[in-house]
Amino acid sequence: MKHFIGPNNPMRAQFEPRAGYHARHFTWSFEDGVGTVTLSRPERKNPLTFDSYAELRDLFQALKFANDVKVVVVTGAGGNFCSGGDVHEIIGPLTKMTMPEMLEFTRMTGDLVKTMRNCPQPIMGAIDGICAGAGAMMALACDLRYGTPASRTAFLFTRVGLAGADMGACALLPRVIGQGRASELLFSGRAMTASEGLAWGFFNALHDSADLLGAATQMARDLAAGPTFAHAMTKTMLQQEWAMTIEQAIEAEAQAQAICMQTQDFRRAYEAFAAKQKPVFGGD
Repeated sequence: MKHFIGPNNPMRAQFEPRAGYHARHFTWSFEDGVGTVTLSRPERKNPLTFDSYAELRDLFQALKFANDVKVVVVTGAGGNFCSGGDVHEIIGPLTKMTMPEMLEFTRMTGDLVKTMRNCPQPIMGAIDGICAGAGAMMALACDLRYGTPASRTAFLFTRVGLAGADMGACALLPRVIGQGRASELLFSGRAMTASEGLAWGFFNALHDSADLLGAATQMARDLAAGPTFAHAMTKTMLQQEWAMTIEQAIEAEAQAQAICMQTQDFRRAYEAFAAKQKPVFGGD
C-alpha cells in the first residue's frame, strides 16, 4: 500500500513555514508576512504526485501554528497553475490499487482541500494558464482567486471516467458560481474561460500574465498589514456558516464580533480613528 505523510512523520516536527523552509515538491518564499507557494514542475504544467499532495497538505496543516505568516499566495511556475494529478505517476498506479488503497488516496486528496479551508490565513490563488482537475480544486479552495485572460479552469474528472464529485467539488463549486453553472462544468468537464470565471465570480479580477503574481502579492500584503486575528475569524465564519440557519449565523457572528472587540487591534483602530490617523495593526 502507498503510505502518505501522516501526522507522526518527522517532517511535521521539523516543518516551519518561514523563509528557510525548503519543500521538495514546490518552492516556498516568505516576505512581509506573506508566504508564497509555487508549484514548480513547469515542464509538465505543474502536475501533482502522491508525495506533493501530502506535502502540500502538511504545509497548510502546519500553517495553523505559523503566527508570522499572515497571508498565503498559491501560484504555478512557467505560465500555468496546475494540470492536476500526474497521469503516469497517479492515474496509472491507481488502476492497480486495491479499494482500501484507493480510499486512502482519495481521503488524502480531500484532506488537502480541508487543510486549505481550515488554516487561518487568507489564501490568494494566482492562476494563469492551465488549472485542471485537482489543480482546479486547489484554486477553488483559495479564498480569493486572480486569473489572466489565458486562464482555463476545468473540473475534468468525468473525462477520465470519474464522478464530478471529487475533493469537495459538488459542495464548493455551486457556492462560488451557482448550481446550474457548476452542474454544467462538473458533468461536461469542459474548461471555464477566464471571462466566464470573472463574470461568474470564480475570479475576483483578471490581470495580464506579467502582472498577475504582483497583483495577488500586493493584495496579500494589504491583508497582511490588517487585523490578522479578525481576518482569521472572518475565514472561520465564512466556512462554518454554510451549515447554519440564519438565526444560528447571527448568533455566531455576535459571539465572534464580541471576541474580536477584546483584541488590541480593535483598540488600535479606535485610537487611530480618534487621532485621525491610519491604524497600524499588530495582529493581537
